Amino acid sequence: MSVFKRITGIAHAKANKLLDKAEDPRETLDLSYQKQLESLQKVRRGVADVTTAKKRIELQAGQLRQQADKLQSQARAALAQGNEDLAREALSRRAAIATQLDDLRVQHEQIAEQEQKLIDTASKLQVQVDAFRTRKETMKASYTAAEAQTKIGEAVAGISGSMGDAGLAMDRARDKIETMQARAGAMDELLASGALTDLTHPVDDIQAELDRTSATSSVDAELAALKAEVGDAGALPAAAEGTAEHPADG
Repeated sequence: MSVFKRITGIAHAKANKLLDKAEDPRETLDLSYQKQLESLQKVRRGVADVTTAKKRIELQAGQLRQQADKLQSQARAALAQGNEDLAREALSRRAAIATQLDDLRVQHEQIAEQEQKLIDTASKLQVQVDAFRTRKETMKASYTAAEAQTKIGEAVAGISGSMGDAGLAMDRARDKIETMQARAGAMDELLASGALTDLTHPVDDIQAELDRTSATSSVDAELAALKAEVGDAGALPAAAEGTAEHPADG
């Protein structure tokens, strides 16, 4: 096989593949059915034409019979008048008409036979077209159902794939949320400890020193108060003991 033939074959194969992909079987079936209807219509027109020709022969034969009957009457009238030559002429014409009638009868039989054949053909074609129409609708319904099932399957597959991606996205979002929450907690702790300055409540360095001094004074005062309480609590038992050892003179 030459290179050109191989290239041509590949091109045809690709073209057929593209056509097969783009072709809708339902449209193809409808087109085929339409062509069959057109063929059936042509056969029916043929039947109508043959029937018309048969009717014309029948009309022509009827007219010739009328002429033959008229010539027969004229021949009798001529004989009644004693004109044998005229009667012979009338009978001669009648004989020619009889020959034409024989020819028309043969043609009529042939056309009638042809008409019947066409009628039988049209009937058979009608049965075939009706059967094809039934099969066509069944196949179209099957194709539509299969197409819908395929689309549903593709949609389900797409949802399944997107669910996997959504799961990964949710995991990443959860990780980010947890990281941000941890950072926010750490910032709160740093702000509470004073390691960071809360920018939402800015203070200057003087105020910061005053706050620290105030906090220290508060702690010192609280410590002194605690010492006093502890000292008072220790002194009471000692005073009571001294009284017991040296009772008052009475």
